Amino acid sequence: MLNIFSGLSVWVCFGLIMALAFVLIYEFINGFHDTANAVATVIYTKAMPPRLAVLLAGIFNFLGVLTGGVGIVYTIVHLLPVELLLNVNSTRGLIMIFSMVSAAIIWNLGTWFFGIPASSSHTLIGSILGVGLANAWENSIPIQDGVNWAKAIDVGLSMIVSPIIGFILAGWIFFLLKSWRPNSNMHYTPKQRRLLEAKKHPPFWNRLILVISAMGVSFAHGSNDGQKGIGLVMLVLIGIVPANYALNLNSTSYQIDRTRNATLHLNDFYNRNYSYINKYLDINKQVINTDITTQLSCNPEMTKITINEIDITLKNLSKYELLSVKQRIDTRKNLLCLDDIAKNIMREQKLPTSEAEDLERLRSDITSTIEYAPLWVVIAVATALGCGTMIGWKRVVMTVGERIGTQGMTYAQGASAQVTAVLAIGAANLLNLPVSTTHVLSSGIAGTIVANKVTLQKNTVKQILLAWILTLPAAISLSAILFLLGIFATKL
Repeated sequence: MLNIFSGLSVWVCFGLIMALAFVLIYEFINGFHDTANAVATVIYTKAMPPRLAVLLAGIFNFLGVLTGGVGIVYTIVHLLPVELLLNVNSTRGLIMIFSMVSAAIIWNLGTWFFGIPASSSHTLIGSILGVGLANAWENSIPIQDGVNWAKAIDVGLSMIVSPIIGFILAGWIFFLLKSWRPNSNMHYTPKQRRLLEAKKHPPFWNRLILVISAMGVSFAHGSNDGQKGIGLVMLVLIGIVPANYALNLNSTSYQIDRTRNATLHLNDFYNRNYSYINKYLDINKQVINTDITTQLSCNPEMTKITINEIDITLKNLSKYELLSVKQRIDTRKNLLCLDDIAKNIMREQKLPTSEAEDLERLRSDITSTIEYAPLWVVIAVATALGCGTMIGWKRVVMTVGERIGTQGMTYAQGASAQVTAVLAIGAANLLNLPVSTTHVLSSGIAGTIVANKVTLQKNTVKQILLAWILTLPAAISLSAILFLLGIFATKL
């Protein structure tokens, strides 16, 4: 890990340390900002003591990050157009990172201070979009090219649909419980339990379900949200020390050979599917004498040149460390471009199902040695998220427990909302889609309140909805302003 500082100037080392610190601070804030939602139900219902609940939630968040993989990492990263990612190794890259993370931190702290369950995921996504749009405006790039809108739409749909699913599914689970055992003490609130049965804790089975599902929510939150922090760290490392992180230097000769073979098969794939893709890409009618290193964007007409360049560079290569720093950076750019062009073809051309599946597998092999995260990065993000989990939970617990409905939350409502959150976030993890723990759990609780025929508290619901509505535009605006200010400062 410490070798990342070798060969760097004092100022670059300082910038690297500050950028990493900002990202880890964001994850720390994410921990106490979002985990309040994960433990709110179990604390409010007194299924667990607060300190034990947040301690275990921190541990399960940590474990969730460790086992979460990197699928969502690059779903988030690729919200930015590949042209911006290609040229991240510059002052512009540092400004991009600081702008995104600073905007996310400012908004998260503000909503946490007022006890409003706003979404860290929405905040980060808005910050990324803001940087992309500001970069497009500053460089006179068309707005439609400033952000990877296809990926943004996919992410946006997952963020919109998941709370709706949470609301409906939690309400349905609660309705089944109410129909099955309408007079059960699982439908008591903690206050009713104390008054009617003189007991402090929920009934045994309710308590067990509440505890297990709360830890499940924490684990799912770690595996989903932790990957976003990992993605930010990787952007920092690739941008400032590309020599060590542009490619996965731990890749084996087999993995390198698989990457090279995938690019060669990609060439065969395009020739085989000429009739489907000729309007977008005619691989047989391309210039072959252009210097690829002069290309600043992913031009489909350069596909054959790109494939040839990778073939020459990786042929008989046993490890990436044998490449020069320039070769490592160029190889990363080339692989990103091939993946970006293939992704566009999948989206815009109507390929047969079997061919589309082949292309997806080729894309996976092409990016296998550039879409990765070192173990120390995963542990650092997991630690920041886990430690953040253990503080700052009180402000949101009362909002979730008592201020969404006009009466307190019952044990059955809490269990229904938490089980729904585990299922919804777990499914999103399998599909590599980022979702908001806050939105899923809060909407789940609202669904159980409606199913229980209890009135929602209008003021609280308005506050939550307002935060949900304002989060994206606020984060976009903040990060865009910070990015443009940073660019302006560098020109003085």
